[in-house]
Amino acid sequence: MNTIHPTAIVSSKAELGNNVTILPYTIIEDNVEIGDNCIIGPNAVIYNGARIGSRVRIYQSASVANVPQDLKFENEESLFIIGDDTVIREFVTLHRGTKDTGFSQIGKNCLLMAYTHVAHDCIIGNNCILANGVQIAGHVTIEDYVIIGGLSPVHQFCIVGQHAMIGGGFRAVQDVPPYILAANEPLEYKGLNLVGLRRRGFLLSDIEALKKAYGYIYNNSLNVSQAKEKIITELGNNALIKNVLDFLGKSKRGLIGK
Repeated sequence: MNTIHPTAIVSSKAELGNNVTILPYTIIEDNVEIGDNCIIGPNAVIYNGARIGSRVRIYQSASVANVPQDLKFENEESLFIIGDDTVIREFVTLHRGTKDTGFSQIGKNCLLMAYTHVAHDCIIGNNCILANGVQIAGHVTIEDYVIIGGLSPVHQFCIVGQHAMIGGGFRAVQDVPPYILAANEPLEYKGLNLVGLRRRGFLLSDIEALKKAYGYIYNNSLNVSQAKEKIITELGNNALIKNVLDFLGKSKRGLIGK
């Protein structure tokens, strides 16, 4: 049984799962799907194109699936997808995709803290944490288990690799490789994200392999191609190293420096 406050405006065309709670003054438009055991509001607006998984909690005054802030947008049909067990805190703004991709997406078990913004055509993986005021520009990809500190913007088309951590208040204008800690202005490599990797049970042998690989990548005497050759030769059979090599292959904006 769903619980909908009498002040909420919920379209009869919206598809609600079981045990959904809609709090006061929330607005839910026509083309919306909400999974089981979700809590929405108060004063939240869930716009056309929202696809919300199960056990999602959306706090007051959040805006989900609003139209993009993109002058090329022509009101084409598109989506904003939120995975199961994700928490969207107060005043978060989430914009759906454009005709370039058709959607923006947040994975499962993520936490978006207050005032976070996710723009059009973004993909955010599972188990990510975006702290207060993080600003994600259009066409950004953030892989699984990423943590971004408060008030940090990520430039359009950037990629942030899995298990990376960006410190608070730093701009990411180039790609941030996986498994690392990034800080300073301009943003730079500050070693592996050792605390995160250890908490998640990474083997010591894998951590040592990653240290060696990034020692080559951020060695001033080697360019990226030379570093890749040495990594492939010495470490190429390691699954995590293969993830690093895959990331290097898809990076378009170049890597943050050291």
